Amino acid sequence: MRSTLILALAAAALLTGSAAHARGAERADTTRADVEQRTADLFGRMDLNRDGLLNDADRDAARRQTFDRLDADKDGAISLAEFEAQHAGRREAAASHGEHRFVRRGVRGFGDLPTRAADTDGDGAVSQAEFAGAALARFDRADADGDGTISLEERREARQHMQRGMRRGRPGRDAG
Repeated sequence: MRSTLILALAAAALLTGSAAHARGAERADTTRADVEQRTADLFGRMDLNRDGLLNDADRDAARRQTFDRLDADKDGAISLAEFEAQHAGRREAAASHGEHRFVRRGVRGFGDLPTRAADTDGDGAVSQAEFAGAALARFDRADADGDGTISLEERREARQHMQRGMRRGRPGRDAG
């Protein structure tokens, strides 16, 4: 369930792009090529050991990076002050950039790598092809008229569809 939620949030991030792009995305259409490029970029950032797979090694490396970022004095422990400073800094950055917290978490939520949802061959790792395939499948579901572009109206409908599914405990799916 949690990995499916993270995948759904990552999907939202892929469809809207970076926070800066997300503000402009409300005025711009998203093409299949846009999603392919964003997916490749995101996969490249998440594949920390550059082995072409998203797996436990990348998850562990992401957790280590997060820990190291939080451990400001590099003493091997995260104090309450370090934790609170990080939290305050994220709130300030989000407020100053107008970022939506769920979009940011979707990209940064790599610590809970959604391998079960995108791992189509069941090998415990997500290849770039599997990652791109999952993103393009979400794109195709959102592209209601099948013209290869997600319009503002299609984006809104896809977002509402995802929200209805999340309210029912099934991200990205509608009960019915």
